[in-house]
Amino acid sequence: MVIRLARAGLTAIAAQPAGAGLQLVSTPPRQNEGAALALASSLLREGLVETEDLINALRLQAQLGCRLDEVLLARGLVAETALARVTARHWGAPQADLDKIPADRALIDRLGAETCLREGLLPWRETGELTLIATPWPEAFAEMEPRLTDIFGPVAMALIPRDRLEAAVLDLCGEELDLAARQSVPAPESCRSWGGARQLRFGRICLGVLVMLALLVPMAMLWAMTVWAVLSLALSTALKTAAIFAALRRRQVQDRLPSPDPLPRVTILVALFHERDIAGRLVRRLSRLDYPRESLEILLVVERNDHETQAALRKSVLPAWMRVVTAPDGALLTKPRALNHALKMCRGEIVGVYDAEDAPEPDQIRKVVRRFANRGSRVACLQGVLDFYNPRTNWLSRCFTMEYASWFRIILPGMERLGLPIPLGGTTLFFRRKALEELGAWDACNVTEDADLGIRLSRHGYRTELIDTTTFEEANCRPLPWIRQRSRWLKGYFMTYAVHMRDPALLLQQLGWWRFAGFQVFFLTTLSQYVLAPVLWTFWLVPLGVPHPVITALPPLAYQLLFGLFLFTEALLITLTLVAMRLTPNRLSPLWTPMLHFYFPLGSLASYKAIRELIDRPFWWDKTSHGQHDPD
Repeated sequence: MVIRLARAGLTAIAAQPAGAGLQLVSTPPRQNEGAALALASSLLREGLVETEDLINALRLQAQLGCRLDEVLLARGLVAETALARVTARHWGAPQADLDKIPADRALIDRLGAETCLREGLLPWRETGELTLIATPWPEAFAEMEPRLTDIFGPVAMALIPRDRLEAAVLDLCGEELDLAARQSVPAPESCRSWGGARQLRFGRICLGVLVMLALLVPMAMLWAMTVWAVLSLALSTALKTAAIFAALRRRQVQDRLPSPDPLPRVTILVALFHERDIAGRLVRRLSRLDYPRESLEILLVVERNDHETQAALRKSVLPAWMRVVTAPDGALLTKPRALNHALKMCRGEIVGVYDAEDAPEPDQIRKVVRRFANRGSRVACLQGVLDFYNPRTNWLSRCFTMEYASWFRIILPGMERLGLPIPLGGTTLFFRRKALEELGAWDACNVTEDADLGIRLSRHGYRTELIDTTTFEEANCRPLPWIRQRSRWLKGYFMTYAVHMRDPALLLQQLGWWRFAGFQVFFLTTLSQYVLAPVLWTFWLVPLGVPHPVITALPPLAYQLLFGLFLFTEALLITLTLVAMRLTPNRLSPLWTPMLHFYFPLGSLASYKAIRELIDRPFWWDKTSHGQHDPD
């Protein structure tokens, strides 16, 4: 009776028309209807699920195009151990007991460790002429059986929990997985060759030469730095002015189209490292996301030796759609390396990235899904807006809030409107998985892997769009941690620029002259303005009667033009900030705007720290601690 009702429900749902033109990309194959009904029958016979719950689960399974066991676990309708027992009996497959008989590394090598993680298949052991393949998903074994037979000869299936499979592969193939995560990006587009002894020596020689020139020919050095600083200021001001006008006339895209049917599976990656104070709150925040749990997968990525974060996560009860993934041991401990490893275990067509302290708006994923469904495949990335939940902690958090408002609500939308490459922010990023994998995902050695990926997307013909959804995070509002964080960003910008300028002709060919010019202006002016800011500050002493060697040598017209540029730049900064603050829910008093003049000098200190680390610690990730000013 129940199965007949369920079959009728499945048939009715299947007959409903899908949203025309809203298919995102190819969705995972649906579970065979017969297999779903057979599993349902077994669960009913053993009294593990209520009849009404099972019928509703079957309807959801048909609507979402997922497996019945995913629905049951996501809804908490059956215990995982009980489901595993019924599944094993249903398929007539043994349970793989790795404690008694460990997996065979030689068998794993024949299939490949990455393939094992990606497909959920573990070549377990040989018994006679038969090779047992352990999997948490019987359907995956059925689909891959012809290929497995080609590799191993006759095969049979055994069942294993997903976390046990991943742990076994990690134990046996950690070095291989670490290497794959570090070298996923092609060498010409990666900075992993940076930092050798020869480069260290070259960097120190360059710094020594600059110091010698400053001592031997100080006026020539002052003139050279002044000309470059003024030129970069003029170009930066021009870019910001163009971005402001472009952003203000930018049409807001209203994602009012119906959602695609079925909804695509979405995977969210969150890299955690020494997050003892934030892990529990992160789980609560991500649980507020409004998206079907059966189509949502959240992977909390931790380093293998990060025992404090693992302990914090063990104290939290994780729902079935949220799980911990462990990155392999390695000398390089960076966020992009961890993300590269976790990407192998993603099952979503859309891959999102959050940071540990993030609090995304509940409807964020639905907005992302609708936008992707309404865009062609060349729109490979969506960047959300970042804001802060502690904007009024102190003067530094207020200034950071004003800077973020200008960046995410004016500058980046303006750059998108101008058709320039978008240097991505590190969180609230969503990608089409196919495009992300095509590019090799993240450069594990780049400490601003987000900005680098944004440029690589543009180089390979993909587009990034800004989307009107906000994630709130914690403003870094202590001076020393702020300098450490900003120095990492600037170091990454230096490395990103250097990597992409290895072959300027190829970069020009891939970007075209307009985007190439935008790339040059953005990176060169950003870095130059921080490094050479003290040179420009000296000119503000002139109105106080302090003589300046450059000013005394300038003709009156040049002097007037120079100070006109300074005044226009200051007016632009104030205007940009005031306009941006009207677009954020964090409405701060306009009287705080002059405090930015005491805020940006911290960036100059950060730039000098970045230059030093660029020479002797290029891949060091100067981590920002979280949870100091958390409202939850």
